[in-house]
Amino acid sequence: MEALRVDKLWLDYNDTKDKKIKEELVLSYIPLIKHIVNRMAISLPSYIDTEDLISYGVFGLLQAIERYDVTCGVKFETYAYARIKGSIIDELRKLDWVPQNIRKKAKLLQKAYAELEQRLGRTVKDEDLCEYLNLSIDELQDLYNKIAFTTVVSFDDLLFNEDSEGESGRPDVAVEKKEVKRLLGQAINRLPYQERLVVTLYYYEGLTLKEISKVLELSQGRISQLHTKAILRLRGSLSRKRAIF
Repeated sequence: MEALRVDKLWLDYNDTKDKKIKEELVLSYIPLIKHIVNRMAISLPSYIDTEDLISYGVFGLLQAIERYDVTCGVKFETYAYARIKGSIIDELRKLDWVPQNIRKKAKLLQKAYAELEQRLGRTVKDEDLCEYLNLSIDELQDLYNKIAFTTVVSFDDLLFNEDSEGESGRPDVAVEKKEVKRLLGQAINRLPYQERLVVTLYYYEGLTLKEISKVLELSQGRISQLHTKAILRLRGSLSRKRAIF
């Protein structure tokens, strides 16, 4: 019944562009925004207010409603997803929510992963990083926690930018994206098992942090750390082949 109601709202809105109908459409898709926000929790710090994120997502939802063509053959949820998420990320960037010293630490750890994996020719372990960076295990774990919320944005930009406006007709962009996906697929396949599983469940199966925690029977903190390590490995691997980040 709800789907039929929303379908009717779309038909009425396309005919009239009535503001009240638009408001009803927005309310109908608030659960979609909440779902996106809950998924982003895998790497966002606790001090980021959920209600603020939802309000940022509404901007993207409004834009999606205004630009959506019901005859395009694509479900609105699919069309709106990237725009809602992009709107949230854009607002977070404007706030400069990642301190500069944290950015530097994230780049340092990413570089360490890249250099060590090339030097050792195998999967880098925490012990390798501790020796390379002259850190204790506790200090490394603390570093993972501090940089966790720097990892989701770049990976999302890399994976979910297929319909960037103004780029779809450029053959060079299409070729570049195809190559990035190929390299990324290879890098994902080389991840340690648990990290590869977290990446798959989060980015490809669409599970939230809480859902992944239940599936793997691990704490949400541990899932967040596995995600952070996976993204650092992927960035490091890709950075050796091309300057993406």
